Amino acid sequence: MGADSVKTDVKTCWRFVVRHREGFVDAQAAGLKGDIADLGIRSVENVEISPVYYCTGSLKAEQVNLLQEKLLCDPITQHVECREISLSSGASGKELHSLKGTSIEVGFRPGVRDPVEDSLKNGAAVLGIQTIGAVHTAVLYTLAGNLSPRDIERICEKLLVNPTIQMVITAENLRQVVAPLQAAPMAIETVHLLQANDTVLQRISLDHQLSLNLEEMKAVQAYYRSEGREPALIELETIAQTWSEHCKHKTFRGPIVYTEEVDGKTEKRVINDLLKTTIMKATEELAKPWCISVFSDNSGVIAFDDQYHACFKVETHNHPSALEPFGGANTGIGGVIRDILGTGLGAKPVASTDVFCFAPPDLPSDRVPPGVLHPRRVIKGVVSGVRDYGNKMGIPTVNGAVLFDERFVGNPLVYCGNVGLLPKDKVAKKVEPGMAVVVAGGRTGRDGIHGATFSSLALTHESEVLSSTAVQIGDPITEKKLTDALLEAQAKGLYSSVTDCGAGGLSSAVGEMGSDCGAQIDLEKAPLKYAGLTPAEIWISESQERMIFAVPQENLEKLTALFKSRDVEAVAIGTFTDSGRLELFYKGNRVGELKMGFLHHGVPKVLRPARWVSPRVKELQPSQPADLAAVLLNLLSWWDTCSKEWIIRCYDHEVQGGSVLKPLVGAQHQGPSDAAVINPRLGSPKGLVLSNGINFRYGDIDPYWMAVLAIEEAIRQIVAVGGSPDQIAVLDNFCWGDPTRVEVLGSLVRASFGCYDAAKAFGTPFISGKDSLHNEYRTGEKTIQIPGTLLISAIGVISDIKRVVSMDAKKAGNALYIVGLTKSEMGGSSYYASLGIAGGSVPQVDLKRAPELLKAVSGAIGQGLVVSAHDCSEGGIGVAAAEMAFSGKIGLSLDLRRVPQQGIQRDDLLLFAESASRFLLEVPPDKEEAFRKALQGVPVDRIGQFEKSPLLRVTGLAGTPVIETTVEALQEAWQRPFKDW
Repeated sequence: MGADSVKTDVKTCWRFVVRHREGFVDAQAAGLKGDIADLGIRSVENVEISPVYYCTGSLKAEQVNLLQEKLLCDPITQHVECREISLSSGASGKELHSLKGTSIEVGFRPGVRDPVEDSLKNGAAVLGIQTIGAVHTAVLYTLAGNLSPRDIERICEKLLVNPTIQMVITAENLRQVVAPLQAAPMAIETVHLLQANDTVLQRISLDHQLSLNLEEMKAVQAYYRSEGREPALIELETIAQTWSEHCKHKTFRGPIVYTEEVDGKTEKRVINDLLKTTIMKATEELAKPWCISVFSDNSGVIAFDDQYHACFKVETHNHPSALEPFGGANTGIGGVIRDILGTGLGAKPVASTDVFCFAPPDLPSDRVPPGVLHPRRVIKGVVSGVRDYGNKMGIPTVNGAVLFDERFVGNPLVYCGNVGLLPKDKVAKKVEPGMAVVVAGGRTGRDGIHGATFSSLALTHESEVLSSTAVQIGDPITEKKLTDALLEAQAKGLYSSVTDCGAGGLSSAVGEMGSDCGAQIDLEKAPLKYAGLTPAEIWISESQERMIFAVPQENLEKLTALFKSRDVEAVAIGTFTDSGRLELFYKGNRVGELKMGFLHHGVPKVLRPARWVSPRVKELQPSQPADLAAVLLNLLSWWDTCSKEWIIRCYDHEVQGGSVLKPLVGAQHQGPSDAAVINPRLGSPKGLVLSNGINFRYGDIDPYWMAVLAIEEAIRQIVAVGGSPDQIAVLDNFCWGDPTRVEVLGSLVRASFGCYDAAKAFGTPFISGKDSLHNEYRTGEKTIQIPGTLLISAIGVISDIKRVVSMDAKKAGNALYIVGLTKSEMGGSSYYASLGIAGGSVPQVDLKRAPELLKAVSGAIGQGLVVSAHDCSEGGIGVAAAEMAFSGKIGLSLDLRRVPQQGIQRDDLLLFAESASRFLLEVPPDKEEAFRKALQGVPVDRIGQFEKSPLLRVTGLAGTPVIETTVEALQEAWQRPFKDW
């Protein structure tokens, strides 16, 4: 924190340790014991986990008792031990730790935001205790058993301590934690740029973590030469954040020379703006009147009912989640919620989604690269982060997916989405000179420094040290209060524009809002978490839970008073001007100035080469396994396919009372729903339906069809639950590797072409999107690159939520129909992946006929002819049929000879092919004639019947049984992998 740091004068603190009473089970401790055993350390007999609170300030005995009894524990299951500790000469080990076993205390590093501090101080204030100074939390782990020093080191490294934000607390470093060092403000730093050669320019970018390439640094140099002065570092930081790949999407927006080789023929063309000529072009050409706001605000907006529009946004938070899984995912969901709050004049968040891509949880430790957390720890941290934020905000998490591949070991993918309701008269926003710039919500700290530029680089084994300040720590309680205050101020019309303070912090948020006019900012007015931040740190910090408002001067006092009444800090830090410049001041001194035109439009467009070569497809068909029942059970237990109930149950998916179709359906709510349906306005018949499409393995073969299949799958899932394909909008989230590699950029271009063609064919406009590039992990000479992964999220409107259909089988005697043609397209399938087979023909979508098939199925469901519906995706007919049966707790007889198919002579391929545009539909006997009539013109046949006997029986192409197993065995296989998580 600088050589000129000084210590605060804290001499004592109170230490509270919360312990479980005897006889009460600590599930978290039991889970940690299991994780330790997974490391091969089996000598741990017992684990205790105890929250620890350090409080500075003057506390009387009665106040200490109040904290113990009323605030810090559940008196039924817990009790509190406390003592006052002297910090003058360091605490003794006995004061810190019990002697019952090996004690390891883990807390936040100095300067890292502790989200519990404000909540505890507010709770104490309610109890009448106003004398608490600072609060620091920790966790005390007590391990009983015979442990060697190496065992303890491994347990800390793999399970307990994330060195990016945490440290082991000892008697020697306790004062450093409780009374952290504070940096004195530094002088404004000037960077000598005007005479720098190319080598020096690149070194300046690297040394200051600007993530600007040589062409961009030359453009910056030319600007300052025209200004006749050297730049201040705060100005370079502003340019770097604004020009980052994360904020500017330079790859999608820049010119590309694209070469494509297919069947020996080579085609080359120049693409001037990939986003504008594919994704945005599809939306423009479709020109749907119900698209209200697209690609222009913090989220996409579509029409919903006569009073409200619906908005949807999905973000990624991959790099932060790789370094600190809990904090990365926590602030990922917090950030996308703020995108909804910053849409129009503020929308109410009503539902969340999440999609994750991880390395397999059973990956051997010796295959985890240096500096990388084990997948088990990443998975648990990410899930806990999303749970913590969503549940505390009171927003249901209703839809998602989880996929696994070893290539995600260095870069997990964390997609977080949110849906909101926006009043129809609150879409437009404006910023005019003279309006106040107001920051509201959380305070500014050092967390999140260089977050935008950090996300534009590949990770390495040094990232946890070099980019530790880029990791943010969320505080959902602050954001919940901010949300309530914002919506109240919106209803009263107290501000004219709002946006979230996300990537780039104040620099991006204020810079974007004032891009058409200008802004003057007094940085010393920004509320800080602690003293000593430099002007540059204040300006680019990405500390969470902050929103920026443009407020007419006549409303400023009313707005700040309203926020204060909600216990939310709101401060005017400047004014929007007509100067066309961004002007930064600190205590009356000008510390930075930039022309808005250069800041937002000065980034040079660099011509990039891209190449895609169609692979030579080989249909590598292994021998058909003798035991297809074992294959089916194995697929149900496959990491991608198996039950994610432990994740779903972590989330509150029923809060706000609008969940119509939940993530789990059927008997005992244990079947996987195809999509989620919510009723955001209780009492209204209208609903919103949410789904997603994602399969990166298709992209290994052909990114074009991966994109088409992702869009078709997302639409298919909406249709399967009763939604209409006539009003569906989609969002794209591209997560790719390094786009400077020609083959990586080539696959990105190829996928974008697929997005355009599919959107046009199905009439589904894109309304928003986001890309996350440079998802690579480098260690030594080795680079681990993620597979190019496209997530398509879809939102549709259901006119009558009573017509919703779930996927669980309803009644014995009902017929099972299949709609759609099954082909020998095994490339990228779960079946092939489970056998370790790469390659093969990727499934393709008939873009001329598929839209009509989807409309026919939607019509049949809308007429009430179908009582359950399930789309065929991962695992094909076999997995889909098994899921319907065990979700309904009834048996099923299936005849593969009746399946409409093309060129398949094997039972396993017919069962597990993942051909697109297919549904399994349950139809009552008295509705079959009408059903067949409604499906005229599309491939459809009756392939089975639901039975009272709880068995799945499958007859093969030869007319003999090929599978006979119990529904109970199917469900047990599906639930087994994550059963003990």
